[in-house]
Formats: sequence, C-alpha cells, structure tokens
Amino acid sequence: MLFLLLLPAGLQMLAMGVDEFVFHRRRGLPRWERLGHPLDTLTAILSYGWLVFTPTPSPGALATYIGLCAFSCLFITKDELVHARVCEPMETWLHAVLFVLHPIVFLGFGVLWQAGENPHFIQAELALTLGLLAHQLIYWSPFWQRTPSTVAGK
Repeated sequence: MLFLLLLPAGLQMLAMGVDEFVFHRRRGLPRWERLGHPLDTLTAILSYGWLVFTPTPSPGALATYIGLCAFSCLFITKDELVHARVCEPMETWLHAVLFVLHPIVFLGFGVLWQAGENPHFIQAELALTLGLLAHQLIYWSPFWQRTPSTVAGK
C-alpha cells in the first residue's frame, strides 16, 4: 500500500526533473516563467507544510488541506495558454502528465497524513520541494537572463 501511495510522487519527481533539466534549459525561460514557476512550487510547499505542521485530528484540518491542494492544482495551470505557443509538443505532453500526477500525489500524502503513518515521507516531500524552490530561485533568478545558448553551455 505504501508503495502505491508513493509511486505517483516518484513519477512526478522524474517528470519534473525532465521538464526542469531538459526542456527548460533547452529553450530557456522568459521572465514571466522564472517568476511563475517558483510560485507554482510555493503552492505545493504550502500544502505539504500544512501536513507536516498540522495534527490530523484538528477541526477543519482536512478541509484546509483539500482547499490548499485544489488551489495548487488550479494555480499551476496559469501558464498553459502561453506554453501552448512556446513549448514543443513533448514538453506540452509532459505538462499534461504533471497535471494528472499533481492531485494524485496530494491524495497519497493526504492518506498517509490521515492514517498518521510514515510522517517522514511527508517531511521528505516537503524538504525535496523546498530544494526545488531553492534551485528555481537561484538558477532561474529573474535578476539575470539565461538564454538557451548560455543554459546549454554553447
């Protein structure tokens, strides 16, 4: 059961790695994406942080988590109208995979949280997501321009 709950998170991590380290670096990110992607990550951090710092029997805790997750799932779609014009088809497909995995990952960690089991997995997910945010803020800093040629090392 634990494997099935964590498998979507592993798949999401793999897909995020391909998106970040292959597609984003190949095409470079315009300023709006360098600002928007860390905001996307922050919405997931809020959800995982809620699980880490909120005891499950608290009144309204599950409803708050569901609200945070729903907001994150909607928020991450904000760029797709522009992505449809600037991304190659394989990157667009990968985004669709990520959109499918996002709520499933939240569900898996929510089930673990409700069961009160394996809190270290939720803590690890929060830490990994904080690491992704740090990478995004440093590597894609909006204060300097990264073009596809400087990203690819050409």
